[in-house]
Amino acid sequence: MCQETEHIVEQFKECIPLLDVLTDEKRQAIILLLAQHKMGLNVNTIAEHINLSRPAVSHHLKVLKQSGYVSFEKKSVENHYILTVRKPLEQLKSLIEAIETQCAHLNN
Repeated sequence: MCQETEHIVEQFKECIPLLDVLTDEKRQAIILLLAQHKMGLNVNTIAEHINLSRPAVSHHLKVLKQSGYVSFEKKSVENHYILTVRKPLEQLKSLIEAIETQCAHLNN
């Protein structure tokens, strides 16, 4: 396996958790909801909008936070969750660009 291919394989491995997070429809709904609320939302508000229990929303937020899609700000006694997708999206874009580059070399 050439060095470029090995690098792409490594990028795939690094992106697996990022892609896995996006396979869940409820997490997709949370991401889309937070994208509409730049100031963030608390767990109760998110739960109301996507029709899930508070504990279920908390679980999904934990997964999203661990993968870098979401962060939170403490406001009074509540956490307000904010969409912070820059780092995961940069990793995914880098993988896509590496694949495109590899395919371009193969087609020449």
